[in-house]
Amino acid sequence: MSPFQERKRLQSVRNIPSAPPSSQKLLITGASGFLGWHLCQAAQMNWQVFGTTHSHSVQVPGCSMIPLDLRDFARVKQVLQTVQPNAVIHAAAQARPHICQMEPQSTFAINVEASWSLAGLCADQQIPLVFVSTDLVFDGHRPPYTESSAVSPVNHYGEQKVAAEQGMRQRYPQVVVARMPLMFGCVPYADSFIQALMQNLRSHHPLQLFEDEFRTPVSGMDAAYGLLLALEQGKVCLHLGGPERLSRYEMGQQLADVLGCSNTLLAGCSQKDVSLATPRPADVSLDSSLAFSLGYAPQSFLSGLKRLFANP
Repeated sequence: MSPFQERKRLQSVRNIPSAPPSSQKLLITGASGFLGWHLCQAAQMNWQVFGTTHSHSVQVPGCSMIPLDLRDFARVKQVLQTVQPNAVIHAAAQARPHICQMEPQSTFAINVEASWSLAGLCADQQIPLVFVSTDLVFDGHRPPYTESSAVSPVNHYGEQKVAAEQGMRQRYPQVVVARMPLMFGCVPYADSFIQALMQNLRSHHPLQLFEDEFRTPVSGMDAAYGLLLALEQGKVCLHLGGPERLSRYEMGQQLADVLGCSNTLLAGCSQKDVSLATPRPADVSLDSSLAFSLGYAPQSFLSGLKRLFANP
């Protein structure tokens, strides 16, 4: 299914938030990433979209792409002055926990310091700002987590997102923090967690998946519409998890079924049975009932997979 078809489907079956006319400008940082790509697709229906890229240059039809190193304060300020966006969604990050664990200083610069600077610049001009955070701000011991749950990260990535949330709010109390769950989908130039699973299943390689690690997964397009809803609603914090709590093993089984692969290739295991270089919380299921009450209506994991792999 093409991105255009998916957008039209979602618009017809869901309470997609209304947005300003296309003369309104939306700046999306991290447009070359998985979530950024989906945001660029979804936002085009109602916004004039500008996307920033850094690690690799990409072109998204219908969007104006801007090379930008978010660590360059003067350049970020210049881009904001030139584009004059009516809103910003800050999705750029080093979002791979193992990289943050190995390189805490360099990743702190992009995940935390650059976020603080952007918040300050948006505050100066009173530009509505949504910050993309993560369910990994929690330790996994007391799920499901609401927006008011105490943060308690167990790895550097989670710690950096907490520091970014708190520092951005100090600089700009109106910033909207949107905590995202595990996301899945297919993008031309960025992977989600299902790509590695797909490769193993299609190659008939046995795979062990955790039976005791739980998330509330959501498709990339549903996540994008959730972020646009968060921008419209302006809540200080919003959880945008999916409608169900699933283990990694359960997700693998459902993916195998949709792909028509044998789920006998999958075996369940426990976190304690595996030596992990990066600590991982056991259950960071998000309670997203607030977002649901506002019109957020993500599909189940299985429905999302079926839609993803349906013929155009």
